[in-house]
Amino acid sequence: MAKRKPRKIRPREKNVPRGYDSKWEYELHKNIFKNWNYHADYIEYIIKKKYEPDFVKDEIIIEAKGRFWDHAEYSKYVWIRKALPTKMELVFLFQKPYAPMPQAKKRKDGTKRTHAEWAEKNNFRWYSEDSLPKEWR
Repeated sequence: MAKRKPRKIRPREKNVPRGYDSKWEYELHKNIFKNWNYHADYIEYIIKKKYEPDFVKDEIIIEAKGRFWDHAEYSKYVWIRKALPTKMELVFLFQKPYAPMPQAKKRKDGTKRTHAEWAEKNNFRWYSEDSLPKEWR
C-alpha cells in the first residue's frame, strides 16, 4: 500500500503586526475598514457530511478500523458521535488496538499514543476481535 503524501505546510508571512493574520489585513483595518471590528467574534459552523457505519445492531454502531490514516479521519468520529441520537453508541473494533496513531509523537519512554489510548481519551468504547462481547457474535 502506498504512503500518503504529507500535507504542504502553509507558509508564514514575516513581520505581521501583532493580532493580525497578514500585513494586508492590517493595512485594510488601518485604512478602508478602520471603523470596522477586526476578529471581534466567533461563528460556529457545521459541514454537513454523511457517515456510513460498518455494522449496526439495535443502538450499537461498530466502526471496524485496521488503522487511522490521519488527524482528519480520527477527529471525524468525535463529530459523528455528537450527531448521533442519545440512545446510539459508536464503538470501535480495532484490528490492532495497540498500533501507534499516525503522526503520534514519541514519549519520553519511547512509546507513542495507540489507537486504544485515543479511544479511551475520547470516551469511546473499543474492542479487538478477541475481546468482543459474546452476545455480539
